[in-house]
Amino acid sequence: MEFFTDYAGFLARTVTILAAILVVLACIAALRTRERRTGGQLDVHKLNDFYKQLRERLQDSVLDKEQLKALRKEETKAEKAEKKAGSAKPRVYVVDFDGDIKASAGEHLRHEVTALLSLATPQDEVVVRLESGGGMVHSYGLASSQLARIRQAGVPLTVCVDKVAASGGYMMACIGEKILAAPFAILGSIGVVAQLPNFHRLLKKHAIDFEVLTAGEYKRTLTVFGENTDKGREKFQEDLDITHELFKNFVARYRPQLAIDEVATGEVWLGQAALGKQLVDELKTSDEYLSERAQHAELFQLRYHEKKSLQERVGLATAQVLDGVLLRWWSRLSQPRFWQ
Repeated sequence: MEFFTDYAGFLARTVTILAAILVVLACIAALRTRERRTGGQLDVHKLNDFYKQLRERLQDSVLDKEQLKALRKEETKAEKAEKKAGSAKPRVYVVDFDGDIKASAGEHLRHEVTALLSLATPQDEVVVRLESGGGMVHSYGLASSQLARIRQAGVPLTVCVDKVAASGGYMMACIGEKILAAPFAILGSIGVVAQLPNFHRLLKKHAIDFEVLTAGEYKRTLTVFGENTDKGREKFQEDLDITHELFKNFVARYRPQLAIDEVATGEVWLGQAALGKQLVDELKTSDEYLSERAQHAELFQLRYHEKKSLQERVGLATAQVLDGVLLRWWSRLSQPRFWQ
């Protein structure tokens, strides 16, 4: 009898474990199906609430009860009067662009711009907080085209640069009707550069041949391993000059007040000097500008992101756990110890 009791208990546990595994597998399948159906996601946060929380937190800590009560009463009265007046505040849509050499953030920017243009009007404003040292010409050309869509729709565009907007970064920044920069932000670098090593003499020294076969006279002008010619160098430089001229014309189109030949030398300037060159319109940080706008407008921060697959999320979570374990392990090993 005891045998059957033990067996029944074992069977019940086995069935429970199998059921749990099936539930987990069903959840995984449902998540994967949902991911394929939904794709990316646009997150929207109201920045006015963020600034309000900061202000109220400080007020709660600094003011006494009577002062705080009077202030809250005044604020409530002002809010009621504003609602009664029925005047709608303009909207400010805030977008962040943190550029790498491939302007990878442009993939998200295109969706953010598409979303905001479905609702924004000429009475609203788009603020782009831009940070980039530039990169590939075609990648930043496409990212710039996304901002140009905002101008073409007649929606005011303001670009804020807190750290750097150089080369391709400035190509994007110049599209703004208004460019704001922090005093020590880096701007400019309106130029084009290309560089590559050449190992031909090293290969020749070791009797190694490298063949480059092309169809078309200028299919390959300079190579890494082949022998470069003066004619190839001239053509390569010609292509750079053409790209530079296009860059200059693009900037001059959106910033006609610039002495373009004077600033399109590839140099960079810090904020104060950039203001003197008219590369920017005002010295002001993005924090200062947005906190000011929050007093008279509704601010919405837009951020588009791709949903990670279940495998990616599991892998990321596992990596974070392993990083934590290794960090704790290493910190214990690296701490000073007294050995007996």
